[in-house]
Amino acid sequence: MNFILKFLAALAGKGDSNKKAAEETQKQNAEEVARNIVTKAEEEKRKLLLSAQEEALNQRTVAEQEIKEQRQELNRLERRHDQREEQLEQKIEAQEEQQRTLAEKEAQVQVAIEEAEELKANQRQALEGIAGLSVVEARQIVVKQGEEEAQHELQKRFYDLEEEHKIKADESARRIITTAINRLATDVVSEVTTAVVSLPNDEMKGRLIGREGRNIRTLESLTGVDVIIDDTPEVVTISCFDPVRREVAKLSLQKLIADGRIQPARIEDMVVRAQTEIEQTIWKAGEQATFDVGISGLDSELIRLLGRLKYRYSYGENVLKHSIEVALLSGMLAAEAGANIQVAKVGGLLHDVGKALTHEVSGPHAEIGAELAKKHGINYSSYRGILEHHSDEHETIESFMVASADAISASRPGARKESLELYVKRLKDLENVAISFGGVERVFAIQAGREVRVMVKPEDLTDVQAASLARDIAKKVEEDLVFPGQIKVTVIRESRNIEYAR
Repeated sequence: MNFILKFLAALAGKGDSNKKAAEETQKQNAEEVARNIVTKAEEEKRKLLLSAQEEALNQRTVAEQEIKEQRQELNRLERRHDQREEQLEQKIEAQEEQQRTLAEKEAQVQVAIEEAEELKANQRQALEGIAGLSVVEARQIVVKQGEEEAQHELQKRFYDLEEEHKIKADESARRIITTAINRLATDVVSEVTTAVVSLPNDEMKGRLIGREGRNIRTLESLTGVDVIIDDTPEVVTISCFDPVRREVAKLSLQKLIADGRIQPARIEDMVVRAQTEIEQTIWKAGEQATFDVGISGLDSELIRLLGRLKYRYSYGENVLKHSIEVALLSGMLAAEAGANIQVAKVGGLLHDVGKALTHEVSGPHAEIGAELAKKHGINYSSYRGILEHHSDEHETIESFMVASADAISASRPGARKESLELYVKRLKDLENVAISFGGVERVFAIQAGREVRVMVKPEDLTDVQAASLARDIAKKVEEDLVFPGQIKVTVIRESRNIEYAR
């Protein structure tokens, strides 16, 4: 028992000794580990310190390098600034020197100018004394000469341009007009209506008068004319401003004379028959005019009024024949110029239709005819042709063609007649207009007033002034005189040298 207890005690003692040895060993191991950790930590610390020192050294090196570069750049900029400042100072000094030089030169120039002005004034006084003119007077003379030379050059240039364009315009106009006129075949002289009725014998005059003049009064009251029975053998004259009524009376008298039974009832019957025949004749004449011209679609009232122009005369020219001629010319001119042929024909045929109503409606026949045509559906261009055929301004090209054709028809030889007194007066007025201009020596109106020839004094006018004179005379003729067609103004300037052999 004791042994066992001793053995257990020995085991227990041994166990405690082993436990202490183990703990000591564990402690030593822990201390070794701790020392290793501390060693490693110190080693890491040294590495970190070295790395930080190297990094700081590098950054310091870089910073020092940048500071060095910046210092170098600042030094360079400072040197450059100093150089610029030095150059600027040099320029300022140079400019100041130039200013001093310029001031000296200006003073010298001012002195020279004063000397020149003084010399100029002395020369001017000397020239004025020699010429006997002041500077202002001399300047006015020079300006006037310049104006005269410039005016002469302008007139010459205008004359040359006018001649050039005249040649071109004349060639074109001559081609168009001659082509159109050559295509038109018409009588040169129109027939003249007479209001005279021939009688088989003088005994018929008494029968026409009737008992106490009842026959002639009946005829006059039914027809609205004046029947003049005078001492002229075998002739009775009918007087009336209305050509249609005059024609009715003429036809009635012819029927009565042919019938032989002259009394109021018979006269009334013959007048009715004559009126019917005249109306038919008027309608046929209007229709025939549209056929001759080649126009269709006109209103019946326009055709009837057109036919009434068969009995209307203007300056001895039959208005219906004149209208037909104008219509044909208008169409031909339009064809040559590229305008509307049909529109021009309608305007030309109806341009004088207003004359059929001038005894019934007051106003210009152009306006009357235009409104009448417009009322019956005529197109606008034809309407303008009727309205503007006596005007200088035209809204459409067809209107211009109608006016041109009317002037051509009216101005050709033999187309119109006028009294001797009016003819002579127009020629005198034409010569008086031309002789009123300065430098004109003699004036002659020739070719029935279609041309005026002006002889000028060659010592008073130049060729260029003669051309201007022709335009001035033509313009004054247009303003002061009324004439059909156109008038040619010819200014003649000729020089004659005369010597005598003895």
